[in-house]
Amino acid sequence: MDVRDATTKDVDEIRRVATESLSASYGHAIDEETIRAAVDKWYSTDRLTQALNDADEIFVLAVEDGSVVGFAQSEISDGRETVGYLDWLHVVPEHRGGGIGSQLLARLKQKLVASGVDRLEGRVLTENEEGVTFYDEQGFSEVGERTVEIRGEAFTERVYTTFLDEGDESETGLSRRQTADGKTVYVTYDESMRGAKAPFFAAYLDEEHTERYGWMCGADESFDVAMDTMERLECNECGNRRKPVRWDAAYL
Repeated sequence: MDVRDATTKDVDEIRRVATESLSASYGHAIDEETIRAAVDKWYSTDRLTQALNDADEIFVLAVEDGSVVGFAQSEISDGRETVGYLDWLHVVPEHRGGGIGSQLLARLKQKLVASGVDRLEGRVLTENEEGVTFYDEQGFSEVGERTVEIRGEAFTERVYTTFLDEGDESETGLSRRQTADGKTVYVTYDESMRGAKAPFFAAYLDEEHTERYGWMCGADESFDVAMDTMERLECNECGNRRKPVRWDAAYL
């Protein structure tokens, strides 16, 4: 098997793998029409071409006997720390269980480290039991949950993270800060939301992360961040906005 960078010539194969993988992972919980609409949006020719030509996108394929059997995709976001967001890791059903996902993740991590990424973050719906198990087996830490709405139905999405350089964890994991009105808050850098300029980091009123304060903008470290009921974030100081990710990229 060969693991290599994806190119624009792989668009049709990427769409095929995504469709087969999403159907196998979520077909019991999400209807076929929704999965087909998601593939059409996320893996359109224009969107894939843009991603494959973007220096901040990492896209690697697993190829066996001339056929693509899996791929992993990550976007890099700079700010207080440099985060790699693991958008997707797909393996076609008949090739699961043979270590292809682990090889794709290993190659992805190598490329992210070479790009100066400090931490890798991924998300998975709880309905995808194989995906949850994969994150656990690969040494990711579960750092939170959120509710996402897919065509009127609510699902729970788990957030996982891992530091690519374990030596950085004590430095970047938690930071005590003062807000503009003098309130002490604790910013956790292993719980974030992707932003257009830089990530947003969760802020709590206690070190145990039991009482949420809000969000800190990674672009200017401001706590003046507005959030609506759909968790759309915007920094009132610099205009940084949360970028859609995964399922909400299609349905927010």
